[in-house]
Amino acid sequence: MEYGKWLDYWFEYYVKPNAKQSTLTKYLTQRRLYIQPLLGKLEIDDISVYVLQHFTSRLMQKGLAPNTVNSVESTVKQSLRQAYVAGVTQKQNTHAIVRSRVREKKAHCFSVQTQKKIEDYVLNDKRVKFCGIVISLYTGIRVGELLALKWQDIDFEKGIINITKSCRDSWRDGKYIKIIDTAKTHNSVRIIPMPKQITSYLKKIKRRTKGEYVVMGRTDQGAEVRTYQRTFEQLLRKLAIPHCGIHTLRHTFATRALEIGMDVKTLAEILGHSDPTVTLKRYAHSMLEYKTEIMNKLGKIVFDRK
Repeated sequence: MEYGKWLDYWFEYYVKPNAKQSTLTKYLTQRRLYIQPLLGKLEIDDISVYVLQHFTSRLMQKGLAPNTVNSVESTVKQSLRQAYVAGVTQKQNTHAIVRSRVREKKAHCFSVQTQKKIEDYVLNDKRVKFCGIVISLYTGIRVGELLALKWQDIDFEKGIINITKSCRDSWRDGKYIKIIDTAKTHNSVRIIPMPKQITSYLKKIKRRTKGEYVVMGRTDQGAEVRTYQRTFEQLLRKLAIPHCGIHTLRHTFATRALEIGMDVKTLAEILGHSDPTVTLKRYAHSMLEYKTEIMNKLGKIVFDRK
């Protein structure tokens, strides 16, 4: 059997019944751009370790990021493993592939002074849409989760936010539309306690809005991801703050939480990470000011004895 034909069967009967729409879109894109052109015409029994490693190398030569290469590679591995289990092939070669090395991206965050500058402007502005920036800074919520958030997801009596879904933009009929989907991962479904000040702030916001979404846009479906990203970028330009992505709000929350002593396990649960190790690797290096303060305290203990 040609591998391309098995891919179609695997997608239709193994992937499609269980995967999120965003995952299906990703698989289809990977198949069309990378997998089918390089592997699709090969007989499935001819896909050796050598062929798979060469495939990975060619993806790197195309200039793809290591994360993208590894994602495509994972799709190929999953399909071939299922082919082995289903008896379509007698070979199982995927374990021998050497993966591309991925460097953990540095998580940029705002300084305390810059964060205060943003907050002062947002809290004094009359536009309700800016409430999403405050929520992000004090909960670490992802932008997709933020823009999928409805007032019914907030329990004001208990002071908690229930994260059960996310959203993304999709290109359809010549324009971007908002797609509400399930949460990013199993660990992304979570409950986030809100600081009392944020609970009080959001109560006031709720009284000023009639929509069901916390962050409203031009339609009843709430703000789209791209639109809100542009809103954030315009705010930074107005405040003469260097450009950075809206994900910086999440990074800033995580960094502030570590700086005040929140344990990594708790922070990982609030952020929706599957493993506290991921949280520690991503954010520990962003605490330079805190590390400097601690080192100075250590030096003070030693030298004060003299």
